Amino acid sequence: MNRVDAEKRDLFAIADLAKEFSISTRTIRFYESKGLLQPERVGGTRVFRRRDRARLILILRGKRLGFSLRDISEYLSLYDVDETRTAQVQLLIEKVDERLASLRQQRTDLDTTIAELTEIRELADERLKSGK
Repeated sequence: MNRVDAEKRDLFAIADLAKEFSISTRTIRFYESKGLLQPERVGGTRVFRRRDRARLILILRGKRLGFSLRDISEYLSLYDVDETRTAQVQLLIEKVDERLASLRQQRTDLDTTIAELTEIRELADERLKSGK
């Protein structure tokens, strides 16, 4: 099933979502257990709606960008609370700014470590060449 077809559907089985997003059904059940997804039950079968699929897209994107499940949960919970989505957007800006600051610090730390290792490597090479 391609994304265009999926976007037109109203109901999804857990296996459909797992296949579409290349994740395991166990992962989807984990997100369900954390309250991030709330499928309906028809008998013993989970039935996911278009809204669950959209939430799963946001969850996976958030995880890929390095946000915690707590951050993602907080963001998703604001969707139903505020019709204007103002609080949700403000939280998004805050979390994105925090993540950017963290990544920039990691980049600085990596640059420092690379420079130190390069210097150590050069000194070691010089020592080998000089025979000392």
